[in-house]
Amino acid sequence: MGPYILRRLALIIPTLIGIMVINFSLVQFVPGGPIEQILAQLEGEGDVFASINGGGGDSGPVADIGGAEDSYLGARGLPPDFIEDLEKQFGFDKPPLERFLNMMWDYMRLDFGESYFRSISVIDLVIEKLPVSITLGLWSTILAYVISIPLGIRKAVKDGSSFDTWTSGLIIVGYAIPGFLFAIVLLVVFAGGSYYQVFPLRGLTSDNFEDLSLLGKVADYFWHITLPVLASTISAFATLTLLTKNSFLDEIKKQYVMTAKAKGLSESRVLYGHVFRNAMLIVIAGFPAVFVSVFFGGSLIIETIFSLDGLGRLGFEAAVSRDYPVIFGTLFVFGLMGLLMGLVSDLMYIWIDPRIDFETRET
Repeated sequence: MGPYILRRLALIIPTLIGIMVINFSLVQFVPGGPIEQILAQLEGEGDVFASINGGGGDSGPVADIGGAEDSYLGARGLPPDFIEDLEKQFGFDKPPLERFLNMMWDYMRLDFGESYFRSISVIDLVIEKLPVSITLGLWSTILAYVISIPLGIRKAVKDGSSFDTWTSGLIIVGYAIPGFLFAIVLLVVFAGGSYYQVFPLRGLTSDNFEDLSLLGKVADYFWHITLPVLASTISAFATLTLLTKNSFLDEIKKQYVMTAKAKGLSESRVLYGHVFRNAMLIVIAGFPAVFVSVFFGGSLIIETIFSLDGLGRLGFEAAVSRDYPVIFGTLFVFGLMGLLMGLVSDLMYIWIDPRIDFETRET
């Protein structure tokens, strides 16, 4: 098993470099850059794209990450020395290849730099936003598993019954409803939108959170996260329920189950003593991947609706403002986390079922 883990760890490095190379290259073609953002703000235009389209009829090509901005300096009427100082400050006076190599060298030493516009290091910025994203990712994943596994098992046992039919209808509806639409419905119904004021409208905690007792803090925390976690769970719940049902159905039809029943074992003994371990292999081992997908995917709209300041909004704001240290720093960290979670998923397969041996698998 050791050599397999070492091979997987060795593959992480070129994979991560490939991710960074592709994204760094794509940024070269994206209009606008941090220098243009600053120039737009200095000129009171408020938005970089407005300055690109309206800052003089002959403004020329837009700036890119390489710092090729000389062609529009005359139209802006800004001194070239000022632009050169900005380029040196942001490091855009160097060619793209040199900047990329310097960036990767810093990242290998866990130096992710400082945000262009927030005067805070990228690591501190990510740590500041992590509680919201961890809350949504962790509790949504746990809730999805707590609901989906018992429901999926029940549907497999009652396959074809009326219970299976009407619950399948609910699951299809849940899968078809986008998370953001479900979030709006929850707000309208339960957060004082038009009906009931049961849950708070925004935030992760109350203003008087620090003054509460320990039990009060826990209650306040769960009171605030109920609606956003429910909105984040709906799609994962539907997929996981069907996966659990199908996995149990496949196992129930196998010969060893018939043999166990022929020996006189009770249905619950067969189901939870024999079928459960084999059927739950793919479901439980996929927990890291499910958590990562909930953690990174679809959080921007949920965070915006519930006024939560998490990594989703951080990434969006960094992309809009062209805050490259935040964009590439978070991409590196989360890309590394995703690759490591893939390895953890494989190790969970082996932990749940020792019969699995990746060493003898043909590649």
